Amino acid sequence: METDALVIGAGPGGYVAAIRAGQLGQDVALVEKDAYGGVCLNHGCIPSKALLSATSLAERAASAGHMGIDAEVSIDVPQLLDWTDGVVDKLTGGVEQLCRHNGVELVEGHAAFVDRSTVRVEGGDVDRISFEDAIVATGSRPVELPGFAFGDEPVWSSRDALSPERVPDRLLVVGAGYIGMELSNVYARLGSDVTVVEALDSALPAYEDDVTAIVRDRAAELGVDFQFGEAAQGWTEAGDGIRVTTESEDGDSHGYDADRVLVAVGREPVTGTVGLEQVGIEPDADGFIGTNRYGETGVDGIYAVGDVAGKPLLAHAASTEGILAAHHAAGEPLDVGDWIVPAAVFTDPEIGTVGMTAEAAEAAGFESAVGRMPYSASGRALTADETEGFVRVVADEPSGALLGAQVVGPEASELVAELAFAIRQRATLDDLAETIHVHPTLSETVMEAAEAAMGQAIHTRN
Repeated sequence: METDALVIGAGPGGYVAAIRAGQLGQDVALVEKDAYGGVCLNHGCIPSKALLSATSLAERAASAGHMGIDAEVSIDVPQLLDWTDGVVDKLTGGVEQLCRHNGVELVEGHAAFVDRSTVRVEGGDVDRISFEDAIVATGSRPVELPGFAFGDEPVWSSRDALSPERVPDRLLVVGAGYIGMELSNVYARLGSDVTVVEALDSALPAYEDDVTAIVRDRAAELGVDFQFGEAAQGWTEAGDGIRVTTESEDGDSHGYDADRVLVAVGREPVTGTVGLEQVGIEPDADGFIGTNRYGETGVDGIYAVGDVAGKPLLAHAASTEGILAAHHAAGEPLDVGDWIVPAAVFTDPEIGTVGMTAEAAEAAGFESAVGRMPYSASGRALTADETEGFVRVVADEPSGALLGAQVVGPEASELVAELAFAIRQRATLDDLAETIHVHPTLSETVMEAAEAAMGQAIHTRN
């Protein structure tokens, strides 16, 4: 096969790049060895959020007695997983249809470079593809800890945890990052006794303490037990289950009984099987491919996007990178201006962040103005019985320009989009405060946080 643009990997970076290349009039081949949509649609973002939504609905219904709602709730796990699979199938099928509609040739198999203009493909009907430009979008995979091989039956990766044969009575989670925290919530709601072991001294260490404390406390209310400052060492069979051993910073050993252990300590790029050495690309010490903002690797005509290109390892960032690479390869480069990438954690409650924290702003030399609006002062949050959390905005005090925001609470992943847009448009606190928001809505908390930063708060103390 010959093509203008070759894309290796059909995750959020790859399939978006392929579709955009097709829209730009190029002949495009998209090679995927597993499932269209990549890890995100098939084994990550989508199934995890489906399980989070369903188990949250069950938990809220079962605990709404104070609202006058009495319900006995049970979860049919096989039916729940069937429903989740249906959501995944609908979306992955949509990706295939969109690719075909935009003229993308879908090629099954595993692609690896032979030289600068050719890849070999194994496992499908096409043996070789010659190309003008190539975009590597092979994504990432869970990091495997020593002593916890994913091939061992009791040891789960995040992928295993999203399609369990049965719900374990006792689940030990190694890692209190976003994956570990989200899945801890799911399994606690499904009835597992969940213990989280984290080598660091807090959950979600990438976020500020007052943000993570709310999430950690809510998880504890669900029954999640946290053990911080302990590094997992290994596991052995014990009785009808397993025993996981850990070691604390002072050298003390601890043991925890479980039926399954979920290892969720991060992700690593999939770059070792693509034949990068054949084209002169050498990943860094962590396995990532160095690129510029257009995805260029330093080898003419070969690009890398998404998780293989390094942080942020986020699906929406990968899609934007795919679009930029496709345009550049087609000779129609885009200038997207400021690179503003929001992030979200779908815990209970959610976390949404974008831009700088107050500490980062001051370290960068800004004289920051900070405004905070608690959900407990929001009429909409009260009527939804979701009052934990807050919206905080960080601005440059002399100019009022918005620099960053942190949201923890219901719909944080939605609210952060307005704040990301405001930062990208170089909006000020005045712009946010003077934009009329619908009442009663959670979005009003953004307006009120901006007012608080200016010392003009109406519904909360300045």
